[in-house]
Amino acid sequence: MNSEFLSPLELDDTDIRLLQSLQTDASLSNQDLAAKVHVSPPTCLRRVKRLHDLGLIERQVAVLHADRLKPLIGAGLTAIVEVTLTEQTEEVLAAFEARILPDAHVQQCYRVSPGPDVVLIVQVRDMPAYLELAQRLFTQDTKVRNVKAFFSVKRAKFSTSLAWI
Repeated sequence: MNSEFLSPLELDDTDIRLLQSLQTDASLSNQDLAAKVHVSPPTCLRRVKRLHDLGLIERQVAVLHADRLKPLIGAGLTAIVEVTLTEQTEEVLAAFEARILPDAHVQQCYRVSPGPDVVLIVQVRDMPAYLELAQRLFTQDTKVRNVKAFFSVKRAKFSTSLAWI
């Protein structure tokens, strides 16, 4: 099926193979990607552009090896932080997110239910750096009711790939 005839939100097998290949290795050249998914290079380029334009490919990044970089950059402490706010209104949640999302130490942010309102994954140099982050992001915010942090002692798995059923 030709992708020009697909509605904007339809994906065919070729689109799915492209997405699977790109999430495994986005550094493939267009030629190599085309060969891997069995399409011509112009078709591959056009389809990947369409997937970007649809917003299905959010961005392409390099995934760094955190354990190997820790001695070089000092980012040695990962914390999973549960945050409960005093109110769960959209305004309070949005204001909290707007304040914390720009912080480079906040790697991931999820609104969750039930339990805490927000779960964060943060990466800092060490415990004093976590304390500084906690004071800056949580302690000074009157809308933060409770913070519970869990500190990673070992990362058994990390993946950015979406599973395909």
